[in-house]
Amino acid sequence: MSDFDAIDSLLASLTPQSALPEARVRRGLRERAGLSKAQLARTLGVSPSTVTGWETGRDPSGELRTKYAYLLEGLAAKLAPSAPQPADEATAPPSALDENTTSPAPGPAADDDMDDVEALAAPEPCVLCGQPARHQVAGFPQHLDPAQCATTAPAPDTSTQQMGGRTAKPVKAAPAGRRATTASDADPSGPIAVAVAEALQAHEGDVEAATASLVKRAIPDAMALLDDCRRGGRYAIVAHPWIPDILRKQSARGADQVWEARPKWTRPGLPAGRHEVTALDINGAYLSALKTHLPLGQLEHSTGNVHDRRRAGVYLITPPAWEHGAYLPNPIGNRDEPGPLWVTEPTLRLLLRLSGPKYGLCEPPEIHESFTSGATESLLEKFRIELKDARDTAIAGGDEVTLEYVKAMYSKFVSTMGESNYNRELYRPDWMHLIRSQAFANLWTKALKAHDAGLAVVRVMGTDELHVVGDWRRVFPEGRGVSEVKVKDVYSVGTASTDPAAAGHTDEN
Repeated sequence: MSDFDAIDSLLASLTPQSALPEARVRRGLRERAGLSKAQLARTLGVSPSTVTGWETGRDPSGELRTKYAYLLEGLAAKLAPSAPQPADEATAPPSALDENTTSPAPGPAADDDMDDVEALAAPEPCVLCGQPARHQVAGFPQHLDPAQCATTAPAPDTSTQQMGGRTAKPVKAAPAGRRATTASDADPSGPIAVAVAEALQAHEGDVEAATASLVKRAIPDAMALLDDCRRGGRYAIVAHPWIPDILRKQSARGADQVWEARPKWTRPGLPAGRHEVTALDINGAYLSALKTHLPLGQLEHSTGNVHDRRRAGVYLITPPAWEHGAYLPNPIGNRDEPGPLWVTEPTLRLLLRLSGPKYGLCEPPEIHESFTSGATESLLEKFRIELKDARDTAIAGGDEVTLEYVKAMYSKFVSTMGESNYNRELYRPDWMHLIRSQAFANLWTKALKAHDAGLAVVRVMGTDELHVVGDWRRVFPEGRGVSEVKVKDVYSVGTASTDPAAAGHTDEN
């Protein structure tokens, strides 16, 4: 997106909001005109599910709202009786048709009346994960519920990216069970390996100097790798869309209004006696968190206690009461102030899971309003796999230069995509919050896994620190891989000479 496009987007967000009729009237106008949701979606550049949301109470914002209001006004004019009408009625806005327009009661905002979704007579391999799927979207077999989709690494050119709510039609994926090919698999002299070799040569084999130079260039190199991994993607990444004020810093040194739910918890007490605590380090926390639902288009404002799993963003919620602080931290982290707060998609999804029938640990959060867009969990997947493969190869070969370089690439990529002078190419503070919150949610989930397995959880800190009492090796595999954990420290609690609050150690993952 050019600077002028970004300016146009900002200006569009400042225009007076166009009046919209009630949701039932919007649907009635479309159905009376004989138009499908897919037709409206293509015309407005959104997805059919977005149109469903508009017809069940969600309101678009910015330029989309203006276009939608113009379309509805045009439909109202086309459907008006041909007999002459008084001037004041002929020019009435669409909202004046509320009493004269009939429409069925709005249905659920999920898959109701989605024109591009069809049931299959027999299951076919999902284009994303290769597992049997019973539906096809726009002619391509795939799972409708992301939770059913076992995708871990899409094949080359497989893209489910969305832009402004539009969903790209995916191409056929690799056969089931076959991991996607990455640049490092196809070419051992990939960009990461080449950069490391050149740095070592330039510094005459000096490991420390080569590592320092690579870490210094980690941000532009990460952006170049992202561009390379995005080849074949159906839509380009919007780097500088308009964002709401809640995502802007309140002052030069201050923060925005989004709460990331960073854990910082110490168990209030353990049974009497002496206990040996193992501090576990969660490997590659931010690298794993790159797999999260990211909004693609400009964030749209909506109100109401509704969560659409095909969208992602930030939500103003009233969090539920948490009554398990004696053995598990609050999923929203340490927050003393009562009342609503803005949280991210990973935090909201975690709360919704914990309030469901499987866990029943809390009541559902109450959603008041949100800023969301059509989303995909696979946007950064090729980028993540490329970094993970390089990291695994470096660990296997004892290559600390590459390991530090890769670590700097993904950690700095996440930390500088907000308001940073070090990364001018990508400005997505919403993504930064979502990725970091996903790392926190992943750590919290590991704490729950430890507790359910009979371990005593003693501390949960940041993105990568989990302290437990008990035989943790039967719960977590040990090693340096991203699916493994390693021991950071072992200490004792329960004696006068040991303070568990002083025994923790942190390092950035």
